[in-house]
Amino acid sequence: MKKQTIAIDTPFCRKDVYGSLSMPVYHTAAFEFETASDMADAFTGKVLAPDYSRVMNPTVTYFEDKVKALTGAANVFALCSGMAAIHDALIVFAEQGKNIVTSNHLFGNTVALINKTFRRFGIGCHSVDLTDIDAVRNAVDDDSCCIYLEIITNPQLEVANLMALADIAHEHNIPLIADTTMIPFTEFSARELGVDVEVVSSTKYISGGATSLGGLVIDYGTFPIVNERIRFELLFNVGNYMSPHAAYMQTLGLETLHARYEMQARNALLLARKLSKTPGIKKVNYVGLPDHPYHDIAMKQFGQSAGCMITIDLENIEACYRFINRLQLVHRATNLFDNKTLAIHPYSTIFGNFTHTEKAKMDVLPTTVRLSVGLEDVEDIYDDIKNSLG
Repeated sequence: MKKQTIAIDTPFCRKDVYGSLSMPVYHTAAFEFETASDMADAFTGKVLAPDYSRVMNPTVTYFEDKVKALTGAANVFALCSGMAAIHDALIVFAEQGKNIVTSNHLFGNTVALINKTFRRFGIGCHSVDLTDIDAVRNAVDDDSCCIYLEIITNPQLEVANLMALADIAHEHNIPLIADTTMIPFTEFSARELGVDVEVVSSTKYISGGATSLGGLVIDYGTFPIVNERIRFELLFNVGNYMSPHAAYMQTLGLETLHARYEMQARNALLLARKLSKTPGIKKVNYVGLPDHPYHDIAMKQFGQSAGCMITIDLENIEACYRFINRLQLVHRATNLFDNKTLAIHPYSTIFGNFTHTEKAKMDVLPTTVRLSVGLEDVEDIYDDIKNSLG
């Protein structure tokens, strides 16, 4: 079946007793067993059956099964947020004395997780330009536990060569872990590009209009330790599992993902073209524009769409604030890929707790406004932006 059909018609693990067409929301903490041995088998992992909703829940399992069918993954774990997914995917491989090879071009909280939180536990970081393959090769050493990146960085919009990075990682028998939130996994195959573990903030495209928080670890089975440690260690000991209600909302979101993304991506490209010709904007940054430095590699890896995030640079930080304050249709809010178009000033918000020096190293500029393009009519979005530029 095609992906759109799979997203809608993946069968339940067990037939619903009432014949429900939508997976019911199992709002319960625990599940009863017929016998003591059945209970013991579930708790020790001899059978995969729900025992406690911190570890397994039928509504969440169904959402995981849909993602598994859509991606061809060996295992999928639905967690309570995108940051939870990043944490769990990395901590499977990271430990005291090991280092993560990554970039300074990451989402602010991911930078803080790796460079601050993990460092307190003796986990190091080798930051390198991931578009410089020789530099990456030199950065990987015997203590490196993984290479980690975002497939399109937020907000720099940089794209690295995944297959080249995968080759380096696999030469050292370590995984390539990629945050693929910027392009839906229905649009391309991360596995075919050499990615071993994919992490996704399902809060974004999948939730269907920012209805709920969630994250996914999509495991392609090349490193069996992922399934072992997440399923039998982290779910039990950390408690990052997705709630049943969030899983229900995001299962519904999957059903309309293709249609929504197709329109949002088209809106983003049309808007970027218009903004490129608009007075008052110093620079438009969108991977879908042919003159973007990473356009060709993005099209080769991710298909003919480039996501729904655009950044624009204005004269100075004061101009950014004035612009954001004047917006009437576009919403002043964080998050990405809501049905609504959103605007934020990353320098003072997402990266607000970093020093000026740290932000400069990350190429986060005070002149940048980030736009997440929604489903409104693109002419209305453009008119609001043009009017707000003054």
